[in-house]
Amino acid sequence: MTAGLDADVVGADAAADRRDEVVAEVTDHAGRIARELARLQGGDYGQREFDTDRGTWTLKYEAGDVQYLRFEGRGADVYVVSTQQPPDPEDLAAAMADYDAFVESFNEYVRSLDGVLDDAADDLPEIESVDSVVEARERILSRMREACDGMAQQLNRVEGNDYGTFSARVGSSRWELKWEEGRASYLRVGGEGGVYLLSQYQPPAPKDLRAHADDFAGFVDAFNEHVSEISDSLDTVEL
Repeated sequence: MTAGLDADVVGADAAADRRDEVVAEVTDHAGRIARELARLQGGDYGQREFDTDRGTWTLKYEAGDVQYLRFEGRGADVYVVSTQQPPDPEDLAAAMADYDAFVESFNEYVRSLDGVLDDAADDLPEIESVDSVVEARERILSRMREACDGMAQQLNRVEGNDYGTFSARVGSSRWELKWEEGRASYLRVGGEGGVYLLSQYQPPAPKDLRAHADDFAGFVDAFNEHVSEISDSLDTVEL
């Protein structure tokens, strides 16, 4: 039963070495294609398929390097270049028989783009400035901020707390002022999910500000009524 164990085993070193040489050459060559694709598509990573008569090649790249080069066709499905493991020599040979066609497919793709931008307009229209809109918004918000900070200072004095909220209904909308240490934190219209007219993050959209700016006076009136009610209550206290 052990007689056959003395038989010579043919080494695979030669085939493996040749396979590695071919893969290294393809990696370098396909890397040039990857860099051209990256320049063309304007990104550091991506992938593209190229069809030949025998199958489809898929080249995936990142930062100018080949992530993988895959060939699919007529029963063959082989990663010629991969970060995982080298291909089987026979599968590599089958793919390499179509490699020239893959390169030609890429070249045809590049040639098809020659002159594609020749008729593109380079006399672009002027862009309208938003300066006037932004300046008007900042002017309105500055006045709102000044008024709300004044309310916050009064609420801080009356309630004796470093923070709190004051809310009132103006028309059909609920307005809420949150204050902290005598300054307005935010002014919101519409409750949760509403529009923040004043915020520590970003200003409102011009249309949102336009929709609610006229009602701000009503909110100030509601605050003044609140203060007046507090004053009247204090006036009735006798010692």
